[in-house]
Amino acid sequence: MTTRTEKLERFRALHQGPRAFVIANPWDAGSARVLAALGFEALATSSGASAGRLGRRDGRVSREECLAQAREICAAVDVPVSADLEKCFADAPRAAAETIRLAAETGLAGGSIEDATGDKDKPLFEFSHAVERVAAAAEVSRQVGFVLTARTENYLRGKPDLADTIHRLQAFEKAGADVLMAPGVPDLDSVRKICQSLSKPFNFMAGIKGRSFTVAELEAAGVRRISLATSLYRAAMTGLLEAAREVREKGSFGYLERTLPTPDLNKYLE
Repeated sequence: MTTRTEKLERFRALHQGPRAFVIANPWDAGSARVLAALGFEALATSSGASAGRLGRRDGRVSREECLAQAREICAAVDVPVSADLEKCFADAPRAAAETIRLAAETGLAGGSIEDATGDKDKPLFEFSHAVERVAAAAEVSRQVGFVLTARTENYLRGKPDLADTIHRLQAFEKAGADVLMAPGVPDLDSVRKICQSLSKPFNFMAGIKGRSFTVAELEAAGVRRISLATSLYRAAMTGLLEAAREVREKGSFGYLERTLPTPDLNKYLE
């Protein structure tokens, strides 16, 4: 198996280009093995998919459960893995930074910290507090060897303000984040403006209808990394729902004609 140090070096190198890369999002060891076998050079967990795997909605997974899933996925593949660590399961900067330390111990090459509070009445951390949290996480990331992605959730939390999004990302960059991210950016022009405002890699999150663009378009706009969020998990669940509804409502098994035979699926797990 590839060591964590080797995975970390490969992960850092991917962000240096010269091309944009897609970081695919599995939800368990099996889906991780399939994605790695397909040739994806790096993987990342998704908080929504991780919650769905446990039969819950996004945001209802504990730190211990999140890190246990990350450890399982890291052990299953030889490619670097990053984790969606939400707000790092804490509000205070030092407590959030401790999550980074624990995440590195699972074998992860990287992970994210976001400025969403989880409080619907005050969905985003106040600017200076958000920056302090990133700075604390970045300090620990340098100590343990970890690629830190700092996310602003403006577009997902009712504040579609491009100027404030850029302001926060620039501050997170200055605070020491290695990668910047703003899920939900609505158009390529906004993506281009964000990338032009930063000197470090920008991660675009695909997976939202009407707000997902081709790899070539994103690369031309300056994007370095493209994540898929919960979209692969949703695609798998869509297949489950369609097949189960056919059986339940029609009493037929036509979905079997569209599925991979077990031996073919097993090839991805060898």
